[in-house]
Amino acid sequence: MPIRSFSPVVDENSRILILGSIPSVKSLEAQEYYAHPRNAFWFIMAEIFDFKQNLEYKKRLNLLLKNGVALFDVIDSCKREGSLDSAIKEIEHQDFDSFFKKYPNIKCVFCNGNKAYVEFCKIYKGKMKIFKLPSTSPANARMTREEKLKAWEKIKLYV
Repeated sequence: MPIRSFSPVVDENSRILILGSIPSVKSLEAQEYYAHPRNAFWFIMAEIFDFKQNLEYKKRLNLLLKNGVALFDVIDSCKREGSLDSAIKEIEHQDFDSFFKKYPNIKCVFCNGNKAYVEFCKIYKGKMKIFKLPSTSPANARMTREEKLKAWEKIKLYV
């Protein structure tokens, strides 16, 4: 089944970009980044930026932007059955040359999991710092939310 990514959450003050691979089935249904209730992303962001995890979605996005954080996915469209990154086929990537020209204040990229990292490294040849962080997905069950949070706390150094 063909799927498409969401528009980026970004503004001219964004300094870091958090990149996922492509939204999960739950996220696509809700039309929200990281909507699966067991995904640790919003738990981690709430801890790092000191807000309540259960805030309305638009308020959470605005708090990320206020802290210089943009959200996007490396894959623009693909085919995938289910939500697993391993099921992704027929990938079309985002146009990051245009994206970074439009948002020149972004200085580093944090990839949410291995698939986002691998796909971004295939297409990006610039000099920006790129970090691979553990996936916040519930499919990454070998790490607890707290272990994921500890790894993700490095983004504080760049915002």
